[in-house]
Amino acid sequence: MLDISNLTTGFQTDSGFLRAVDGVDFSIGRGETLGLVGESGCGKSVTALSIMRLIPSPPGRIESGEIYFEGTNLIDLSEKEMRNIRGDHISMIFQEPMTSLNPVYTIGDQIGEMFSLHRRLPRKETLEATLHLLTQVGMAAPQRVVSSYPHQLSGGQRQRVMIAMALALSPSLMIADEPTTALDVTIQAAILELLVSLKVERRMSMILITHDLGIVSEVAQRVSVMYAGQIVEESIVSDLFSEPLHPYTQGLIRSLPQTQDSRSRLYTIPGMVPKLSAIPSGCRFHPRCERVMDICRREPPGMFSPNNSRQVRCWLYD
Repeated sequence: MLDISNLTTGFQTDSGFLRAVDGVDFSIGRGETLGLVGESGCGKSVTALSIMRLIPSPPGRIESGEIYFEGTNLIDLSEKEMRNIRGDHISMIFQEPMTSLNPVYTIGDQIGEMFSLHRRLPRKETLEATLHLLTQVGMAAPQRVVSSYPHQLSGGQRQRVMIAMALALSPSLMIADEPTTALDVTIQAAILELLVSLKVERRMSMILITHDLGIVSEVAQRVSVMYAGQIVEESIVSDLFSEPLHPYTQGLIRSLPQTQDSRSRLYTIPGMVPKLSAIPSGCRFHPRCERVMDICRREPPGMFSPNNSRQVRCWLYD
């Protein structure tokens, strides 16, 4: 359904053109869920915005690459053509509902706009479709919610509104960017369960962007691990957790809390994700890597394939 090849997206700054996404490749099949994971600042959200062609320009731009969606290269489409793709075919749940929803319009107006613009539905049918959608996403008292403003709803309710807007036009691909951020644990579980059930019911594909490997283990079939703008490992989920290959992936998994011994000290990966203006030479992870070799400091590794289902960007597997 989606095939991304050598995607490079960056931003023009006083320090020059900085690549937030640098040569990213991945694909997703029909009905599949792909987890895109990594620390904050690794390029996950910029990758999603590139797919949607929502990179603010200036200062940002897609420098190179191809984004084929159902056989069409989205890079080649005009803005008018891309507007027909957004919502109808590809939708996105943005990271922070409070900043994504317009504070001066009611929830009913914001969801209803999808139906009136894309489906040309009259006002009465738009209201009926909006109420039906809110019911589908498990919203209590939908009649009250349609006349409410975003600030009058809880965080979990606003997230359900975002899901409703993403599902309004029955897209075939949904991108969920940190859909449970800033929600408490019980609400997180309910939102994830809702996303999975709606995905199965509507036979959608989904890209789930998160820094939480626990969520990926429950929801995704395949996972791509990002670091400093690049994919460093790609695998089916079960293989990734049973035998992580890249030292960065190993560090992420070791950082998960261990319930067996609550007294053990939580592992942390040393250092920080590098700034875009100070990307290290060679392997981008080498300043933080416990298994660094001389070649890691000199030459950037390509993607190696230890077997047919794994890819890893690390000199250990050359």
